[in-house]
Amino acid sequence: MSIAILIGAFIGYLAGKLPGLLIGAGIGWWISRKLRQSVVGRVVGIQHQFLESTFAVMGCICKADGHITRDEIRTAEMLFDRLHLNGEMRERAKAAFNRGKSPEFDLDAEVATIRRVTGGQRALLQVFLQVQLAAIAADGQMHEAEHTMLLRVARGLGFSEAEIQQIEAMLRGGPHQAGGSQASSGQSLEDAYRVLGISEEASDAEVKRAYRKLMSENHPDKLAGKGLPESMREMAKERTAEISNAYEVIRKQRESRA
Repeated sequence: MSIAILIGAFIGYLAGKLPGLLIGAGIGWWISRKLRQSVVGRVVGIQHQFLESTFAVMGCICKADGHITRDEIRTAEMLFDRLHLNGEMRERAKAAFNRGKSPEFDLDAEVATIRRVTGGQRALLQVFLQVQLAAIAADGQMHEAEHTMLLRVARGLGFSEAEIQQIEAMLRGGPHQAGGSQASSGQSLEDAYRVLGISEEASDAEVKRAYRKLMSENHPDKLAGKGLPESMREMAKERTAEISNAYEVIRKQRESRA
């Protein structure tokens, strides 16, 4: 029984005894139902916009170096499969990708929209960038024009220079191809500290605190509740794997030093 029903029943009882209790409980139930519908509707709206903007921005970034390679197109199609997009969602993703490729596409406006719709939630927006990198690294290299545009997107999403360095460090250490699913074990110590957003002078307690904070913020269930499409849960899992990997790199290095 929700709090709204209990409060309604209590107020109704004070106002009219048993009949008032029943009426108050009914009003509380109606308010509770409307609130749930509002929350669910908002999350669904975020999910749809997240998916739409993801592929629109992807199309724009892939074309940043002047053309879209077959590998990049193949990667986008593999992402459709990997994200388990059904027929309608796949068509919407393709249409968004093509919209992003068009000369009339307004990248800054699209970035501003996804930032507004998600409420600027950092963990969600970092997954957004993670998907972009999976596409632009499809041909085995990141062209300067693509990297410049990726940084433009990151700044448009509200990331500071330090946060951009943290994201880049995580992306360097992770599986960027669409078929990847495991964290890289070759992450450098320098990048590991950047992933956790701390300096090498941080105490062991600060390292552990930063690790736990990031794991909590990036938990797939928590991100899903904030609007991450269910189809992108695997991306969120990869992100937590990279955070865990960074923590292990730092922990083992400190143990060997002790």
